[in-house]
Amino acid sequence: MSETIVVKVGGGAGVDTDAVCADLAALAQNGHRLVLVHGTSAAVDRLSERVGVPRRTLQSPSGHVSRYTDPETLELYVMAANGQMNTNITAKLQALGVNALGLSGVDGRLMFAQRKDAVRAIEPTTGRQRIVRDDFTGKIEQINVDLLRLLLANSYMPIVAPLAISQASEPLNVDGDRAAAMIAAALCAETLVILTNVAGLLARFPDESSLVRHVPRAQLGRALDMAGGRMKKKVLAAQEAVEGGVRRVLLADSRRAQPIQAALAGEGTVITHD
Repeated sequence: MSETIVVKVGGGAGVDTDAVCADLAALAQNGHRLVLVHGTSAAVDRLSERVGVPRRTLQSPSGHVSRYTDPETLELYVMAANGQMNTNITAKLQALGVNALGLSGVDGRLMFAQRKDAVRAIEPTTGRQRIVRDDFTGKIEQINVDLLRLLLANSYMPIVAPLAISQASEPLNVDGDRAAAMIAAALCAETLVILTNVAGLLARFPDESSLVRHVPRAQLGRALDMAGGRMKKKVLAAQEAVEGGVRRVLLADSRRAQPIQAALAGEGTVITHD
């Protein structure tokens, strides 16, 4: 039986979306059940610049940096994620003969997330802490896995935008890597592929000759310490997926031809239970 594979592709610069879609189409023709979760950061940045809304970030006391999603930015985020990125990827796949179906975590309550009433952030100029109450981000707590199984059983390929729905039925900006990890665990997927714009986990970033080929579950804490910037979130998502029962997580390069098949063949960083 062909395996279930969840793929996460980033939304930043340098990602070859055409190559990713072509690879998804080839794998689908071979009978694999596939779910794609996509990022949207570059599209939101372009739209923000076009309409004159500055990009702002929040830094937590622990040092984690995230996009500040106030109501105005949330509106742009919905337009870029669910409108532009999701529709464009779905159309590309349809052109390749894939019965792709675009949706966000709001549709069918696919992803339920808890919005924080207050976020503690560090002021970059003074270093003082402040409380932010109008940030529309959340942490995913539940996946409507029955909806995904229904779509997969009827030969659809779900294309998921990183938006979730809150208890108050508000759309929320959520982390795409961790969304993919939650979806992979809920589906009991054999493999989660997280594509990025580097070769995988690098011991000495940005030296790609320092690629770490294999990380067993017992060494994920060390891998988290090694990872920097955006890769830390990807390793954290990988840890959550493995702890949720996913057999293997692949951190791999989206900039090459056949990026998913290359990852499945071992190109990149393989994270496993043993």
